[in-house]
Order: sequence, then structure tokens, then C-alpha cells
Amino acid sequence: MQILLNNRYQVVRTLGSGGFGETFLAEDTQMPSSRSCVIKQLRPIQNNPQIYQLVQERFQREAAILEDLGGYTDQIPTLYAYFQSEGQFYLVQEWVSGDTLTAKLQKQGLFSESAVREILVDLLPVLEYVHSKRIIHRDIKPDNIMVRHRDSKSVLIDFGAVRESMGTVFNSHGNPTSSIVIGTPGYMPSEQAAGRPVYSSDLYSLALTAIYLLTGKQPQQLESDSQTGEIVWREYARQVNPTLAGVIDRAIAYHPRDRFPSAREMLSALQLGSTSFPSTVAYQQPLIETVLPTVLSQNTAAVSSRSTNSSPPLEPVSGQKGIFLGSLIVGGLIGASIIIGFALNRPPQPVTQLTDSFKEPAPISIEPQEVTQPVSSPPPTILTPQTPSYTPSPPVIQPEVVRPSPEESVQNYYVNINRGEYETAWNQLASSLQSNQRLHPDGYLSYIDWWGGKVESVNVEQISLLEANTETATVNAKFKYLMKNGRQVPGSVSFSLLWDAENSRWVVSQLN
Repeated sequence: MQILLNNRYQVVRTLGSGGFGETFLAEDTQMPSSRSCVIKQLRPIQNNPQIYQLVQERFQREAAILEDLGGYTDQIPTLYAYFQSEGQFYLVQEWVSGDTLTAKLQKQGLFSESAVREILVDLLPVLEYVHSKRIIHRDIKPDNIMVRHRDSKSVLIDFGAVRESMGTVFNSHGNPTSSIVIGTPGYMPSEQAAGRPVYSSDLYSLALTAIYLLTGKQPQQLESDSQTGEIVWREYARQVNPTLAGVIDRAIAYHPRDRFPSAREMLSALQLGSTSFPSTVAYQQPLIETVLPTVLSQNTAAVSSRSTNSSPPLEPVSGQKGIFLGSLIVGGLIGASIIIGFALNRPPQPVTQLTDSFKEPAPISIEPQEVTQPVSSPPPTILTPQTPSYTPSPPVIQPEVVRPSPEESVQNYYVNINRGEYETAWNQLASSLQSNQRLHPDGYLSYIDWWGGKVESVNVEQISLLEANTETATVNAKFKYLMKNGRQVPGSVSFSLLWDAENSRWVVSQLN
């Protein structure tokens, strides 16, 4: 006997079942295409009228959230409808034709590093948006990420919040609470297992999914460091680039404070190759340079901040050695004072000739010498300053820079987009345009969400130069967007360009 749910959805087969209900593949009989859809049947764990009312309210709230998320990106299934029947709750969602990451690994074997990186870059902007709505997925794992057949995009399915609503019960104080922990053992961190998930809990689960794709090892098959609690996995994937490995390591740190605070920062680290930012330490002048600037004997090496590593380390002075060194310092200071005093009190010597009305005195250089016998005062020496010879440097010939035309720069911008090189295209925009809140409310994440998530390609039909000088230019472009939903959308944009002399290129400063 065939099952018809809500007098509309014809069940084709059961996709899965669990403690909360079943999941079906069905056809919508009230749509001309009889489109396929996924129906999730959810049932409360307690049969209590009071509980049912709470579950109903929470279910409606979570369904509204799913509708909002699915409307934002095609990497979350669209919510078509929801309904209640015979004490059970149903979600009707878009059917994604594709394979889960688990099924894909079983078919093709381990994923390459580039494929794993692509999945992370695909999903992190989605998680950034989900978290901006104060939602934590709570069940990210290889079974809940699908690779769509038509475009190989990663799709995030099966949010845990709705299932948590089904676990609503009353505690001993008569207050509603959830009696269950949402998540999959191994893929959820300790704080989530304790019922206190945070945003970085999703990043932890996503990074463990990446480890599974690179190594084929489930989290339960990996050992943990007995002292730090950190997961040991690199020995199973020695070929992985240090940047990707470092990003994964930080994302799976045992304590949330040691992980990336947001999906945005994890994405930036993945693309820019930096997982940490060392603090700046203020420079302090070494004490020995201020205490002993001039008292140096012939047997003492000068100490400066540029000492090489081969110099022996300075040791603390103590005992008789310290007394001896102190005596040398005091003696040196006294001796220098006597010599300087003698020089200052010596009667002036006659000067036979002055060629200028004023001459700057020559610098006095005091060199410590070892005295072996009394020395009489030497006759005065008139120092004649030497004029250094000047040889002009040959002129530096700068290579001629081939300046691209504004039209070529706009054409190259769309070439980068069609190649999927979104970061390169993003860097062709001036910083003022990158920070434009109307066009890019979330910065680079908004940019790649549009070009990577909505647009399949851009067919440029015409590029024409409207005006130009050495510093600015205006270029008009006519094109057609081929959207990922199959639609073709014509468009026309006027580019205002500025010449970036430092990098010898045109950058886009404004779009009209």
C-alpha cells in the first residue's frame, strides 16, 4: 500500500530511520513536475499534551529558521513546507541529487588535498552565515555533507536544532529542557557532549571530517595526546601541506579558546596561509650598553645589539670576579677623568695662522693606552680635515612598464571570475569598494557567496572605453550572467578605475 502524506506527498522509499522518526524520498503530486523531495518525520520523545504544545512552538520556530537559511544559499536544502499529522511533525525539503562524503570516499578512495581544501572553502562561508544567525549546526560529519552531482558543490544537510526540539521534557523543577545531546560521538567536541556547544564546535566537526577524507580514519580510530588531549592524525597524512595541516590542527584544538573564533578566520587562514598571529614585544635597550659606553680596555670586546651568535653568552658577575671587574671599571673611570682634566688645564699653544674666521674644532679621540714609563706632553698637532672624494653613482635606469589598457583590466577581471579565481578578482577591487557595505556586507564572504554560490559564469558581450587619462578611466561592460539555477540574466556595469602606480595596474574603485 502506497503512503500519501498530507494528501500530497507520495512516498517513494525510506531513506533512513532513527530514534526521532524516519526520512523518506517522496514526490509532490500537486506540482506539475511531480518534483522529488525529502520528508523528515519527527516525533516527540514524550507523549504529553503540555510537552506537545512546547514542541509545536519550537518546531515552528526552527522550521522558520531552516526556511531562512535555505533561501540564503543553495548549499543548504530549501524548505518547501512543514506540517503536523497524528501527533508527528514533518519537514518537506529539497532533494539533493548527489553523494554524501562517506559514500564518495567509499567509491573513490581517499580525497586529495586540493579536493579537501575545496570542500572547506565551499562550506566555511555557509557556516559563517549560519553562525551569524546565532545557529549552531551541531551535527557536521561526512554523512551530513553531500557533493551535488550537477556542480560538485558541497551541501550541508540535517541541522540538529529541529531534532533537539523533539527531545523537550520537563526537569525536576517543572521547567522545559532538552533531554538529549545532538551530535555524533567522535565528531563532536567535549563541550558539545556536555550540552554546551559553541560556534567553534562546528569548526571542530568540519576539521575532523577533513581528517577522515584525507586519512580514511574515523575519529574513534585516532589516538589523543595523553597530556594535551589533542588528536594525533598527521602520521596518517604526511603528504598534507603544512598550511592545511596547521589550519586543521587549530580547528580541532581540545579547548575552544585555542580554536578559530569564527568560520571567517578559519577561511582566511586557509587562503592566506597563517594560523596564528604572534604578539608584538616592545624593544628594550640592553642594560650593558647604557652602563659601559666608553670604558673598554684593549682586552675587552665591545658589546652591542648586533653581537653575533658565536659570542659567548653574558654571565652574571659574582664573588671576587665581580669585585675585580668593579675595580677595573672604577679605575678606568678615574684614569679617564685624570687624563681629560690634564688636557683641559694644559696651557693653550700658539696658533701661527687662521685661514677662516671660524673653524669647527676637530673631534678629540681618546684611545686608552698601556703606560709603561712616564710620558712627556706631546707637541700639539694641528689636524687638517680631509675632504672625501666623491664619485657620482651611475644613474639607475628604470625598466619601462607596459601599461595595460582599462578595457584589458576589466576583461581580465571577468576571466578570473570564470576561472573560479575569486581571490585574485577580489584583489582587483580598491579597498574602498571591498569595504562597501551595500555590495559586500560581509566583505569577501559576500563576494564569493555571489560569484561562487549564485553565478555559474559570465559571458562578456561588449567592453567599451568611455573616458580615460593617466590616473582614472571609465569602462562600460555588457554581459549575461549564467546563474546556477539555469537562468540567464543580462547586465550592464560602468567601471570606474584608478591607476595603482605602485603595482602597475588598474583597480576598480566604483561600480555603477
